[in-house]
Amino acid sequence: MTTSPLDAAHQTTRRITTLSVAAAVLLIVMKAFALGASGSVSILASLADSTLDLVASLATFFAVRWAAAPPDDDHRYGHGKAEGLASLVQAGMVLASGVFIGWEAIQRIFDPRPVTSGGWAVGVMVLAIIVTAALVWMQTQAVKKTGSLAVAGDRAHYAADLAANVVVLIGIISGSFLKAPGLDAAAGLVVAVWLAWGAVNLLKDASNHLLDRAAPESDRAAIVAAVTEDARIANVHQLRTRMAGQALMIQMHIDLDPDLSLKAAHDIILAAEKRVLAAYPHADILIHPDPRGAAEPHGGAFVAQRPASSDAAPDTAPDAASSDGPSKPSGPWS
Repeated sequence: MTTSPLDAAHQTTRRITTLSVAAAVLLIVMKAFALGASGSVSILASLADSTLDLVASLATFFAVRWAAAPPDDDHRYGHGKAEGLASLVQAGMVLASGVFIGWEAIQRIFDPRPVTSGGWAVGVMVLAIIVTAALVWMQTQAVKKTGSLAVAGDRAHYAADLAANVVVLIGIISGSFLKAPGLDAAAGLVVAVWLAWGAVNLLKDASNHLLDRAAPESDRAAIVAAVTEDARIANVHQLRTRMAGQALMIQMHIDLDPDLSLKAAHDIILAAEKRVLAAYPHADILIHPDPRGAAEPHGGAFVAQRPASSDAAPDTAPDAASSDGPSKPSGPWS
């Protein structure tokens, strides 16, 4: 049986999240050993971060499986928002980690403690950097294939960890070999700031997903261009886009010749959907035909609250705005 693009994407996310959990466990074990041997605050910071990464990776592990569940009677659009929820959980954990590490680092700056067994600590951190770099590379490939928000959030964790591990390594070398434990604590503080910055970006991405932010303008323009390749389709309007996990939800109205038969109109719309799917294979598309020259404003509660041209892409027909009725004040509907 042929595997659909969306099923293939779900298989990829399941594999990479399993690998992410395994990598987090390995990193925790290595860093716990290094902490016991060295007492380094920067390793403590990195260990705390890896522990929260394990919790976040587990959340992602289950979220992508929930998101892959097919639509049911209570979730007609599927369960894709689970990825946004997982990313939100990740952001909260990263922020909590940053606060804890920052507090510990500030205390150690004013009360420095020596770093011992620097050789073991350096060896562990070098190995941790190699493991993390390999995981980030594989996650990057998975995100390119799937566009998964949950995997992208997990990758953001480990990409921050990669840079943080380098800072930790510098801190260990400073505290152990240069006899400057204050620099070790300062390295931990740098890690904390880095994590807090990453958490803010994760919160932004998760919020955009959960609040149904529209697809980028370039994507909307590409969708309209694909639909209007057929000269019989004019005036694409009321275009709405949002993400549900890895699926791009697309709705629009188009103008067709009012004298077309239902069969002819259906064939035109079906061909337009196939053109969009060729560019966006994970899309769920709904196209509503309006009789050209006789369409009336309609479409539900939010249409009256959106500016008439808010959903029009740059290359829609000149009369795209007029078909949606009188212009309204600008609002958040995009």
